Amino acid sequence: MENISLGYGNGSQTVQIPEENLLGCLKPQNKPAEIPGEEMIKKALANPIGTAPLSKIVAPGERVAIIISDITRPCPSFLLLPPVLEELNQAGVKDEDITIVSGLGVHRPHTAEEMKKLVGPQVYERFNCIDSYGGEGDFIQVGQSRIGTPFQVFRPVAEAAKRICLGNIDYHYFAGYSGGVKALVPGVCTRTTIQANHRMMLHPKAKVGIIEGNPVRADMEEVIEFLSIDFIFNVVLDEEKNLMAAVAGDFIQAHRAGCKILDQAYRLPIRELADIVVTSPHGFPKDINVYQAQKALDNARWAAKAGGIIILVAECGEGLGESTFSRWIGEAHHPQDVLKRIAQDFQLGGHKAAAIADMAEQFRIFLVSALPEKTVHKLFMEPFQEANQALQEALRIKGREAKIWVMPTGGTTLPQLVV
Repeated sequence: MENISLGYGNGSQTVQIPEENLLGCLKPQNKPAEIPGEEMIKKALANPIGTAPLSKIVAPGERVAIIISDITRPCPSFLLLPPVLEELNQAGVKDEDITIVSGLGVHRPHTAEEMKKLVGPQVYERFNCIDSYGGEGDFIQVGQSRIGTPFQVFRPVAEAAKRICLGNIDYHYFAGYSGGVKALVPGVCTRTTIQANHRMMLHPKAKVGIIEGNPVRADMEEVIEFLSIDFIFNVVLDEEKNLMAAVAGDFIQAHRAGCKILDQAYRLPIRELADIVVTSPHGFPKDINVYQAQKALDNARWAAKAGGIIILVAECGEGLGESTFSRWIGEAHHPQDVLKRIAQDFQLGGHKAAAIADMAEQFRIFLVSALPEKTVHKLFMEPFQEANQALQEALRIKGREAKIWVMPTGGTTLPQLVV
């Protein structure tokens, strides 16, 4: 019997899987970092890809906006910010000319304590740290993409002389990868911008792990024609959210280098699809709500047979998440209700409901969470409180010879069938 621990909120759950059923545990091929995290950060900043060092890009008197990820992302901004800020200061940029902006997208604003945790107590006390949140007048339209996406950017970012984007690189289920330009678009843009861009998720090349020809990513990157991204600093994390690699420099070249590093660790070849896939986003913050946990569900589809069972282990302590997503789920009675609706009326938030509905049409989904049973049923899923209980039911349905893949870091692990 194999005992496999899965992240669940700030704790864990353990599944016990008979050895004869287990195809394997799809874990990242992480190599131990060759140098400590602090040294890795400094080395990346000192050796940017495709740009001059940050100290040569900024000038005294310039206003600088640093965009960071929000609380739903695992990016360790509190580690990345101090050396970036130190380099800016050494280049003559004063503290009062620096604004640190958390890119909310459509997520909720932070509490003061959450912001302090994101940036670190000392940075929080020294610098102006704000959310990309406000009314219509707080955003400026800087341009429009070729397909009509209006780039409406948070004013403190749009009006800065220089923009620095921080983030971590993960797989994204329709933008291909996170990181790079995503800190700016959608990070600090309006719901209108995000909805216009995300409507292309229905395109056949808008898939996880795909950049070339991906219309969602291409549309995001057109923002550079209207507003510069002067420097990025992206990291790749291991399964325990520790630094594995860091890249800095040009928003395209450095990002693509980071994506290659991610692929080496997290794009995992498999030779067989499973009857049952057990997956977890790997705990908080990636399972903070269903809206976030869905990414692990989507990656699991690539390891499962059609008609198979996917067991998603995600606490979802803050419920469903985004308001439109919640409303669409509440108003639907069948997955087809959502799929027909998204085809006729694309709405941000509704797109995530459609992604889950599409999964529910192809697989049977068990959700191990803290959500009420009624809520889980509305998600077209079957509720469980214990991962082992869900697994036993799946084995009862699929038979005692059913084959099982386990994905403990489902949000970042991408199975790829090879024949």
